[in-house]
Amino acid sequence: MNDSKKAFYAYLDRVDLITLLLPYDYHQGQSKCFTYIHRDERFELVIEGIEEINDFRKYYCSFPHPFPFGVICYIESEHGDVIEVDIGSVTRTPEFDELFKYEGSLGYEYQPHATTFKVWAPTATALQLELQHGDETEMIDLIRKQKGVWQVTVSMDVHEWRYCYHICVNGVWREAVDPYVKAITPNGHLGVIIDENRYKHPKTARPPFSIMTDAIIYETHIRDMTIHPNSGVHHKGLYKGLTDANTSNIKGDSTALNYMKELGVTHIEFLPLNHFAGVDETRPDDRYNWGYNPLHFNVPQGSYASNPAAPYTRINELIELIDVIHQNGMRVILDVVYNHVYERETSSFEKFVPGYYFRHDLNGTPSNGTGVGNDIASDRQMVRKFIVDSITYWTNTFKVDGFRFDLMGILDVKTMKLIRETLDSIDSTILMIGEGWDLNTPLAKEEKANIHNQDRLGAIAQFNDQFRDGIKGNTFNLYDCGYALGNHYYYQTAKTVLKGSVGQQGIFNEPFQTVNYVEVHDNHTLWDKIHICFPEDTDESKRLRHRLATAMVLLAQGIPFLHSGQEFFRTKKGEGNSYRSPDCVNQLDWMARSKYKENVEYVKGLIAFRKKYAILRLSSTKLINEAVSFLDIEKPLLAYLLSHHKFNDDVLCYFNPTEKEYKITLPNGEWQLYVTQNQASPHSLGNYSNMTLPPFSCYCFVQEKVTC
Repeated sequence: MNDSKKAFYAYLDRVDLITLLLPYDYHQGQSKCFTYIHRDERFELVIEGIEEINDFRKYYCSFPHPFPFGVICYIESEHGDVIEVDIGSVTRTPEFDELFKYEGSLGYEYQPHATTFKVWAPTATALQLELQHGDETEMIDLIRKQKGVWQVTVSMDVHEWRYCYHICVNGVWREAVDPYVKAITPNGHLGVIIDENRYKHPKTARPPFSIMTDAIIYETHIRDMTIHPNSGVHHKGLYKGLTDANTSNIKGDSTALNYMKELGVTHIEFLPLNHFAGVDETRPDDRYNWGYNPLHFNVPQGSYASNPAAPYTRINELIELIDVIHQNGMRVILDVVYNHVYERETSSFEKFVPGYYFRHDLNGTPSNGTGVGNDIASDRQMVRKFIVDSITYWTNTFKVDGFRFDLMGILDVKTMKLIRETLDSIDSTILMIGEGWDLNTPLAKEEKANIHNQDRLGAIAQFNDQFRDGIKGNTFNLYDCGYALGNHYYYQTAKTVLKGSVGQQGIFNEPFQTVNYVEVHDNHTLWDKIHICFPEDTDESKRLRHRLATAMVLLAQGIPFLHSGQEFFRTKKGEGNSYRSPDCVNQLDWMARSKYKENVEYVKGLIAFRKKYAILRLSSTKLINEAVSFLDIEKPLLAYLLSHHKFNDDVLCYFNPTEKEYKITLPNGEWQLYVTQNQASPHSLGNYSNMTLPPFSCYCFVQEKVTC
C-alpha cells in the first residue's frame, strides 16, 4: 500500500517500540487500542504515551516479543483499518546495531563452477540478484541467513557477468550496486563479477621505511601530474602515464614520476582514485574533478584507465603504477573519503539499509558536518566493518603504503584505532594521516577523531592547522599573513611549530602526529596567496617569501608535506577552490618546472639536507625537549640549535622573515654552511663564524661534535 493511501502510519523506532501517527482527519486521530498482527499471531500493543504533533496524534506503543525483521507485520486500529509496519529509526539504535553485527565476509566469492553472493540487509523483506550476460537477464532470489545477511550460490561460471541487487524495504523495491563491489561497468551503473586470481601481482616489496618522521609527503592528482602538453608523457592523464620512465619536458628537464624520484620525496599521496562522481569515465576530457564524490569505495576510478570498459584494466593498471613507484624507491598514500557519499538518497548504503549508514540529529534530520548533506556513521558496527574491510582490501591487493583520511574529524576514535591495529597487523610502517578538524557531527566530543583527541589516536598523524596558519597565515582570511610572510604576531606560534607542535604551547603529544604544511590542494596555492597579499612586491621578493615558508616546512620537527608544484611556485590563476576547474587551472605546468629550476634545486637540496641529518626529524617529544633550544636573538628573527649526545652533528637554523638584513655571530666558533637564501645542499658550502642574513631568508649550519 502506498503511503498516500494509508489510513495511518506505523514505524518501528526501537526494537521494542512502534510509533503510530494518526492524522486528525482519521477519527480525530483517536484509537483506544492497536493490534499487532504477524502471520497467525495477534496481540494488543501497550500505549506508553501520546503526543500531539502538527496534524497528527502520535502514539508510542511497546510490545513484548522480539520484532521479526525480514517479514511484513501489520497494525490494526480499533476502527478495523490495517497497515504495514515500516522500518523507522530503529536502525539508528545501539540495540539494532548489536543485534545484527556480522563479522563474516560480504560481497561475492567467485569460483569457475559456482559463485556465492552475500549482502547485509537486515531490514529487507525480499532481495533479488540480477545477473546480466550479453542481452540476457536473470533474476534470482536470495535467502535470508543469520544477522541480516542474504545469500545465494549460483552454480555456473558467471565470470565477467554484470550484476546488481533489488532490495525490498518498507514495501518499496530499489535497485542498488553491491557496496562491496570491486569491478564495475563504465560509470558504475552495474557491478562486474571478476576473479581476483587474474589481478596482476606486484613484483616489488615496499621500499624500506620505519620512522614516521622520516616521511616526506608529496601530494598530487593522477591527471594533474601528466596532462600538461609538455609533460613528456605518452599516456597523459592516466595511470599508465605515471609508469612512463625517464620522461622530460622540451627543455630536457625531468617530469612526472622521474621528477618526483629526483626530488627525493619518500611518499606520493594521490587525491582520491576510487570511483567517484563528477567525471564521465568514457569521456574523461569533458569534465574535471578532484574525486571527493565517492560512489564505489573499492573500485579504481575508470577515467584514469586506458580502457574503462574493461573491468580488469583499471585494477591492473593501478596495481602496476603502485608497483612501479615502489621500484623507484617511493611509497604511495591514498586519499580516502569515508566520511560521506556523493548523494545519500541514491547511495547503495541507503538503499540496502535505509537510515543506518548515516548520522541523524535528534529530530531525525541527516547531519551535515561534512558540508555535503550527509555524514557517514562510522561508529556503527557494520559501517566500521565496511571501512576496515575496504582499507584492508586496498592494502593487501594494491600494496598501498598509507592512507590520508579526508575530514577525519567526522570519523570516530574507535574506528580509527581499529584501522591502525589492522594495518599494524599487516605492516606497521603503513602511514595513517588525516584532517582532524572539529566538525559539527552528532558524536560525543571525546569520540571524534579530531585534533583535540590526538592523545587517544596514537600513531595517526593530523594535518596541523596551527603550523599552516602560523607560518603562511589563516586559510580562511586570504589577507592574513603568517610568520614567514612577515607577520610578527605569529612569532611564538612559529617557535612552537618548528619544535613539532609538542610541549605546553603545542597541540600534539608526539612529533609523528603532526603533518606540517603551508600548501595543499584545498584553497589558494601559497604563490597565489603571496601574489594577492603583496601586489607591489617584486617577483624576486615573492619567490623569497615563498621559499622561506617552504623551507620551514622541511626544517620543522614532524612530518613535512608538499603540494605538487609548490617547489616551482604553482599557481591556479587565483582560483581558491579548483575541485572541478579545467586542466588549464589544475595541471602541473612542466615549463614552470624549468623556468624556476633554481627553486626546484633548492627544495631538492633541503630534502637531501633533512634526510642526511636525523636530528632534523626526531621521533619523540622526549628527544625534542632534550635536543632543541632557541637562541636569544633579536626579534622577529628566529634561531634554534639542535644538539643531542645521541647524534654526531649539531644543526643551527636561522630564519629572517623581514625586509631587512641582520648581522649574526654564530655560537661556539666555526660552522659549516648548508642552507642559504639561494642554495640548499647535503654538502658543505663553506665554513663561517658570522654571517649576514638577507631579507626573507633561511640559513642552516652544521657543526661536527669534537670527540676525544
